[in-house]
Amino acid sequence: MSDSVRFVHRGQVVCLSDVPPTRTVLDYLREDRAARGTKEGCNEGDCGACTVVLGTRVGVLGMSEAESIQYRAVNACILFVTALDGKELVTVEDLAGPDGTLHPVQQAMVDHHGSQCGFCTPGFVMSLFALYHGEAEPDRPRIDAALAGNLCRCTGYRPIVQAAREMGREPDAFAARMMETLALLRSIERGTTLSHAGGRAFAPATANELADLLLAKPDATIVAGGTDVGLWVTKQFRDLGTIIHIAGIRDLARISWTKGFVTIGAAVTVTDAAAALAPLYPDLGELFRRYGSEQVRNSATLGGNIANGSPIGDSMPALIALGARLVLRRGNIIREMALEDFFLAYRKTALQQGEFVAAIRVPEPADGRIFACYKISKRFDQDISAVMAGFGLTIRDGIVTEARLAYGGMAGTPKRAAAAEAALVGRPFDAASAQAAADALSQDFQPLSDMRASAEYRLTVAGNLILKWQMERGLPPSATRVPSFAHVVGGPV
Repeated sequence: MSDSVRFVHRGQVVCLSDVPPTRTVLDYLREDRAARGTKEGCNEGDCGACTVVLGTRVGVLGMSEAESIQYRAVNACILFVTALDGKELVTVEDLAGPDGTLHPVQQAMVDHHGSQCGFCTPGFVMSLFALYHGEAEPDRPRIDAALAGNLCRCTGYRPIVQAAREMGREPDAFAARMMETLALLRSIERGTTLSHAGGRAFAPATANELADLLLAKPDATIVAGGTDVGLWVTKQFRDLGTIIHIAGIRDLARISWTKGFVTIGAAVTVTDAAAALAPLYPDLGELFRRYGSEQVRNSATLGGNIANGSPIGDSMPALIALGARLVLRRGNIIREMALEDFFLAYRKTALQQGEFVAAIRVPEPADGRIFACYKISKRFDQDISAVMAGFGLTIRDGIVTEARLAYGGMAGTPKRAAAAEAALVGRPFDAASAQAAADALSQDFQPLSDMRASAEYRLTVAGNLILKWQMERGLPPSATRVPSFAHVVGGPV
């Protein structure tokens, strides 16, 4: 075992052997390194002022044809320092050349007056830096998606978007150092478990090591991307006890296609899961587009979203509607279950002590199966759902033979609507059967009222989404389909 967190920063390998297990990258930068260009705004991963970029060596796991560095923007305020292990950390202070020449991203922001008060500017620059190294000529929707996690109260965003459109593509000093950085990343690649902070934090290198570690420490808190757990520390000031970081476990970060299923490892980020699933299910791709910000998607994992057991996690209703299954592991014992059976009560799951989510298996599309999902929230970007719905039907000879209607935000767990499903099975999927299913929802749910929506609003919207889906199914191919994810405003809240 090793006791040092090792990462690359400013062309050197940094080793941290005595860092507290819940020390955030933001606090480390500002307080330990006096690198205060990275700002603290919301301290919960919403505003983007703390955005930094992590560089990961790829091309060694089949993720690309040639070895390279993949740069992705993340929120430093909810990222624990252990997550830096094996990666390169890039902050806004690191972009200019040795002679002070601005990086093309920085120069574009200057040229187009993309900064006013300046507080949010470093975060915008880092989000644009990740975009710069990811896509040569991003279009406006791609730019908007890259910047959706960065908030600015001064500019109105127009000059920042203009800067994104006209970032120079000339070679820069940062790109010239890539080969040296790759060599450093190879030198710190870990082959065994990291144990540091006096044995209070671990980062296994393999799923087998994780399985053994959890048998020995079944009460440990598992951290993948930290997009939820990070708030337990920054907002609730909780002591998490022993922590096990799984983001660096390679055999849990794989995506495979076998026997009609896409298998998503528990450590696969939402960004990578979306890239695999969106071509199969466009509505699912749109859902992931609204799953937090790009910084959140680059850290968060599907496995973490599910294992967390939240009743308002957006991915679960959609995956339940698709018939997804979970692969669970405890020691050498592996079992599989339907996703809907995993959630037992509010924040209570079927995980046994020492057991972990190893993978999610999502069925590939099949003839006769149709799918849609809908997210209802007050704001398009970065908002928690009032109602999240996932719908799946199997239709044979015009008759519904199987129905899977799942909702989030309607109960203490993500839950299927059994009565509504029964109202559809054995009938054509027409306006009458859709209305019967909508009417039956009152037998399935007695939703609560809270700051996001009233119980009456939730129940009404949940039913209307079934009607909406049926009407959209009847539109001719040339008709303009109402977007599944139109931002919905109005009604009692």
